[in-house]
Amino acid sequence: MFRIKKNKKQQPESEMSFWEHLESLRWHFIRSAIAILAFAVLALIYNEFIFDKIILAPKESDFLTNKLLCWFGGKVNIDYFCINKLDLKIINTDMSGQLTTSIWVSLIAGLILAVPYVLLEFWRFIKPALTEKEKKYSRGFVLITSSLFLIGVVFCYFLIIPLTVNFLGTYKVSNSVENYITLSSYISTVTNLTFATGLVFEFPILVYFLTKIGILTPQFLSKQRRYIIVIILIIGAIITPPDVFSQVMVSIPLYGLYELSIYISRIVYRKRKKILDPAK
Repeated sequence: MFRIKKNKKQQPESEMSFWEHLESLRWHFIRSAIAILAFAVLALIYNEFIFDKIILAPKESDFLTNKLLCWFGGKVNIDYFCINKLDLKIINTDMSGQLTTSIWVSLIAGLILAVPYVLLEFWRFIKPALTEKEKKYSRGFVLITSSLFLIGVVFCYFLIIPLTVNFLGTYKVSNSVENYITLSSYISTVTNLTFATGLVFEFPILVYFLTKIGILTPQFLSKQRRYIIVIILIIGAIITPPDVFSQVMVSIPLYGLYELSIYISRIVYRKRKKILDPAK
């Protein structure tokens, strides 16, 4: 009988050396970068559509959120809810400003679109180190994590950004000072808010892992509820116009996210206690 030799490529990742792990990680990064660049090139091809129909759309009065708020304002006879009625002027002050902004936005779009694949590559890297039981409990990690991030992005785009653009774009210290918003300032505000909100929506995942390793408990999260409510209201006050309705619209989903995190923590905490103390 012939004896087949196993080469290093056939060796399981769990038995790989430190340098082999680094090499494996490097290829995960390379594949993720290729995916981001591929989506970025696609975004660059459809550059005009992305700017006109997506990036700059929230400042227009016919944007979906603005129309819905205006409709609601009509029902309650409050004209205030018809936001973004003023013509917000976006200007460019740099010679290469529009080109660099176009490239930057394409990279951001590529990163957002590639999030599910990047998370899949991350999962593929850590999966061999997990036990069969851990793999079983971690099923759906990529789907849930990427879904939460994309939900956060959508929530920000359709609610936070229109309110923020309306408030910051029309706020004046004096009627003698006109607002001319630079393209870079507008893009920076939109992208920063979008990524920040997407990451905030990953909070339940963070709570899941911190509870699983014993750092967080549902009791601790419940005790911090009153402080979290205050923090959420402050965040709502910062990123929305100074009215109660706008703050409530933003604060309620964020608070719901925190309550979901407490619920997840309770489930994980109970399972952890059973494993550590089966007698109970």
